Order: sequence, then structure tokens, then C-alpha cells
Amino acid sequence: MIVSVLHRLKKLPRAVHRLSVMMMKPQVVFVLGGPGAGKGTQCARIVENYSYTHLSAGDLLREERSRSGSEFGQLIDTYIKEGRIVPVEITISLLKKAMEETMKADEKNFRFLIDGFPRNQDNLQGWNTVMDGKADVKFVLFFDCGNEVCIDRCLERGKSSGRTDDNRESLEKRIQTYLQSTRPIIEQYEKQGKVRTIDASRSVDEAFQNIEEICFFNSSTISSTWKIWKYLLLHHMFTNGSSAVNGCRQNESTNS
Repeated sequence: MIVSVLHRLKKLPRAVHRLSVMMMKPQVVFVLGGPGAGKGTQCARIVENYSYTHLSAGDLLREERSRSGSEFGQLIDTYIKEGRIVPVEITISLLKKAMEETMKADEKNFRFLIDGFPRNQDNLQGWNTVMDGKADVKFVLFFDCGNEVCIDRCLERGKSSGRTDDNRESLEKRIQTYLQSTRPIIEQYEKQGKVRTIDASRSVDEAFQNIEEICFFNSSTISSTWKIWKYLLLHHMFTNGSSAVNGCRQNESTNS
């Protein structure tokens, strides 16, 4: 009887892990800010130091644009050159596919930084329609940076990036699109208490330190993570504990 119970307890960590994977939906952090605010740079730093996968909506669109035989390539190219927002159906389909492929390749990769999305109300409504119940948005990481600083950074980046939209004319259009369409989304999440603001005008190292302090070393983040694991542990102990007790009773009745 004792051996049987100990054997079940040995399996507990693996069982808790399997249970957590079955229950786990993609955990999403939306990363928003103007062009050149440093979203991609800081996402790369977060990926290096924490268990996140970075998905850039812009990069996914550019990859799709250049993919041979893409049915959306020309449409995406036109929207990007004009500084307009690509139709939400295209962007969400690319993001959803990328998350599914990432989690299929490794079940431990369920936390995502989605950079540059949602960029307008249409994006947000589309996400809520398609991804409702399929992903949890934890918070919005907002990179707050002055327009001129953003433009200067992009122009400098354009010297080596080869991006067709890193020119002043496109940048000014993108800034206006951001102010008119994306800032209201950030304000909407602020009212829900789900925005964590970073001073993106600071150096790369200073901004990353700010991210760590706000997002990864605060008591609420640690507390919520512990609550999840405590629930999973108690759930497993309750359900499997009952099975163990029943098994012991059956063994006792057989032996008697």
C-alpha cells in the first residue's frame, strides 16, 4: 500500500506539468509604441532573458509580402508603402499560425510578445472575435517616445536596414497613423489597468532595466504566477489523491 502511494507521488511533478500544458492557452503581451520607439530591440532583450517568443506583426507581414506565390503580397506591399494598416484578417491569420506552430514545436513556449499589434480599433475587434477564449492578453507594454526621436532613430536604421518605409515621408504618415489609430487603443487598455509604460527615450540598457522593474520583478506578477501553480498542484492532489485512497481500500479488501 505504502509503495503504491509513493509511486503515485513520484509521478506528481510530471502529472502537474501535463495538466498545466493542457490548460494553458497562449499568454500574450501586446507591445505598442510609435515607429522607432525600440519595440523590436527590447523584445529581443526580453527573449534573451525570459521565456517569451517574439512575434512582430510587421516582420510577419514583410515576410508574407516577399514569400513567393503569396496571394497577399502585392496588397501588403501597397499598404506598407503608403503607411496604412494592413487588413486585420491577414495580420491575425499570420499571428495565429505563428503561435500555433511555436507551441506545436515546443509545448513550453506559450508566452508571446506580439509587437506592433493591435494598431487600431479594427485590429482589436478582429482579435477579440477570432481569438476570444483562445489566448489570454496579460497586459500591454507601451513604449512611450517623442515623435522626433522616433523619426531620427528610423532614419538612422534605414541606412542599413533596407526597409522601404524607413524614409521621412513614410515615417511621418506612420506617426500620424499611430497617433490617430493606435494611441486610442493604448488609452482603452489603460482604463482597464492593463498598460505598463516604458520611457523609451532612454538608452537601450536603461529602458530594459525599466522593463524588468515594471514587468518581471513586481509582486503582482510573482503572486499571480504562484496562484496558478498552487491551483494546479491542489487540483492534481485532490483528483489523484482520491484515486490513491480508493486504490488502497481496494487492496485492503482484497487482502482481507
